[in-house]
Amino acid sequence: MQLREAHLPLTITTIRGLLIAHLQHFSLDIFTTPSRDGTLFRCSEVFMRKFIKRSLNWSIRSSTRAGCKFPPNSDDILRKAALRIAYLVKHHDIPSALIANSDQTQVVLAQGADVTYAPVNSKQVATIGSEEKHAFTVLVTVTNDGPLLPLQSIHKGQTAASLPGREAKSMAEALKVGFLFESSKTTTYWSTQEMMQNFVNTILAPHFKKIKADLGLPPEQSSLWLIDCWSVHRSKEFLTWIGHSHDTIIVVFVPAGLTGLFQPSDVGIQRLFKHSLKLSAHDDIVQEVLTQLKAGVKVSDVTIDSALKVLRNRTVHWLWVAFQALNKPEVVKKVCY
Repeated sequence: MQLREAHLPLTITTIRGLLIAHLQHFSLDIFTTPSRDGTLFRCSEVFMRKFIKRSLNWSIRSSTRAGCKFPPNSDDILRKAALRIAYLVKHHDIPSALIANSDQTQVVLAQGADVTYAPVNSKQVATIGSEEKHAFTVLVTVTNDGPLLPLQSIHKGQTAASLPGREAKSMAEALKVGFLFESSKTTTYWSTQEMMQNFVNTILAPHFKKIKADLGLPPEQSSLWLIDCWSVHRSKEFLTWIGHSHDTIIVVFVPAGLTGLFQPSDVGIQRLFKHSLKLSAHDDIVQEVLTQLKAGVKVSDVTIDSALKVLRNRTVHWLWVAFQALNKPEVVKKVCY
């Protein structure tokens, strides 16, 4: 018996009904043939609990996300997308090192949680950071042969005052390897035409150029860049610009609505990336609390600094720690491919 990963909420009664229907569909005589003690088989609750645990290896879990709604012809779309990439790689003789995938993700400045301990029967329970709205965008790029390219961090604002300060922990290390910290110059923290062009000019194109030199390939050697089917990416302005400025970079779009199935960064790397950010944020809070306690501050007087500038500066170290943890070919290839 097979069930889709995302389906209706399941109970023992529901699974029992599905199992019985499955067995009856194959006209098995399990319901009419007595066992050695003369009793007939029945899907009791005890049997179902054992079956669910031992045979299906399932346990009762809280829902963590809504079921994904994929097009009915998603298999055909994915097959054509894979064949399209295979054709481009073969036709242009593109080596593995010249294939990259970029994916943007939102990062909340205050990494809060929606669970905590509280008195029994509490009606209203608040948690620090659960309603935090301040966030920024990070563009994560992986390459087919493993390396993680420098990150691009985009913050809402018009000037450098909206960015993490130069004094932020790990800022020197991040800038040394090529991280980009940029102001969106809009009222949001989403990437724009200018931000995408900066990324290509500063990070992606130089990386491809270096790989070509390392492999002894000519400058006109083609490379492949897989990105989301997003309005900015698909715009005539962006595609015209990249065609004129970087004509050796072939842009391929992830099929719309199928990012979770086809995009390497989204499928594998982003979960580990965000988990690392949460661990770093949690460590900041722990250290902040311990510092106050060691200084003699009463537990009831301990406070968490939620100033925007403080939170923004802390994100630099989060990104640096995540980059170091994931910038390993064996890690990228394992989780993405």
